[in-house]
Amino acid sequence: MVIYGVAILSFCMYVGLFIGEMLGSAIGVQGNVGGIGFAMLLLVVITNYLFDKDMISQKAQDGIYYWRYMYIPLVVAMACRQNVVGALSGGPAAVTAGVVVVVLLFLCVPLVTKLIPEDKKTRLTLQED
Repeated sequence: MVIYGVAILSFCMYVGLFIGEMLGSAIGVQGNVGGIGFAMLLLVVITNYLFDKDMISQKAQDGIYYWRYMYIPLVVAMACRQNVVGALSGGPAAVTAGVVVVVLLFLCVPLVTKLIPEDKKTRLTLQED
């Protein structure tokens, strides 16, 4: 069951990393800028589209649900390998910017949740079957 989501996950990961590399080179940074975030967004958009159009079997849906829930911890683990020491030595501006963005995004979660229609909220919950 789990294997069904791997192709979509890997596609999103490669496309997201490519977009991050292109964005980094466009702004003159030697590195990936937001590639993991783009991959996460792409994974959510593609899986929602496939679910809405009823284009995949129930086994495939179960596998994709598994990878959607596992993807965030995997992304956090991959982000840990980033150059944290370099960011911290960049001064208080880099640390402040990071903290402010994280706090603002945590504050936006309830607002975004209110935008989701009630019929779609039940589909997003983890089912204990």
